[in-house]
Amino acid sequence: MLVDSHCHLDKLDYDNLHTGIDDVLAKAKARGVEYFLSVGVTLDAFSAMMAMIEPHENVFASCGVHPLDIESGFDFELLKQYAQHERVVAIGETGLDYHYQPELADAQKEIFRQHVRLAVELNKPLIIHTRMAREDTLQILREEGAEKCGGVLHCFTESLEMALEAIELGFYISISGIVTFNKASELKHVVSQLPLDRLLVETDSPYLAPIPYRGKQNQPAYVREVAEYIALLKGVSVEEVEKVTTENFFSLFLRSKR
Repeated sequence: MLVDSHCHLDKLDYDNLHTGIDDVLAKAKARGVEYFLSVGVTLDAFSAMMAMIEPHENVFASCGVHPLDIESGFDFELLKQYAQHERVVAIGETGLDYHYQPELADAQKEIFRQHVRLAVELNKPLIIHTRMAREDTLQILREEGAEKCGGVLHCFTESLEMALEAIELGFYISISGIVTFNKASELKHVVSQLPLDRLLVETDSPYLAPIPYRGKQNQPAYVREVAEYIALLKGVSVEEVEKVTTENFFSLFLRSKR
C-alpha cells in the first residue's frame, strides 16, 4: 500500500484526463495507492477543495497559503478557522521561495511565521515549501518552536545538510518525481543517504510527473514510480519502501487518529 502524501487534487485536468475525482482515485488504487493528502495553497480555494474530497474518507487535507500565492490574500483568523476542520491534518503548504519572488521575502517570512505559530498552537504538522531559502527556513522553524508540531519538507531538492538539520527538528523529508530525472544527481545522493524511516513519497500532482511520464500531467497513481526509484537508490525492496513510507505518513499526519 502506498500513500500520496502531497497532491493538489483540485488542480487536476477534469476536462480531458479524468472524469472526476472518483476516476483519479480509482486509477491510483489500481496501482496500490490507498491514501491521499490534498494540499491547499490559497484560502479562497479551500472550501471548494473540501467539498470535492468530502465523500472520500481516505483523502485528507491541509490548509495554508503557498509562499508564491501570498498576494492572493492571507487572513490568519480564516486560516485558523479552516485549520480546525476535522479532515485537515496539516498546516500548509507554507514556507519560503526566493527563486521566483525574492522581492517578497519579508512578506513571505512573516506569513510563514504565522503558519508555524498556528501549527504549534493546534499541534498539527507543517507542510513546508522551501527553495533557495535554506537558512531562513530553518531559522524560522527553530525560532518559532516548530519541533513541537513537526512536519515535512515537501518535494525536497535541497542539500543533505539541510535535510539532516530538518530531521533533527523532528521533520520528515518528502521525495517527488524529481528524483527520477536524469539531472537530479544531487537529490539521488541525498535520498541514498537519508534514513528510510524519515522519508515520505509524493507526486505534487499535477506537477513534476516522474519518468517515464515526464512532460505529461502528473497524478497520484504515479507515486509508485517514485517509490520504485527510491527502492533502487537505497537497495531495498519496493515493498519495504511502501511499508515504511506509509507508516511514516500515519505517524506524522494521522497520529491522533491511530
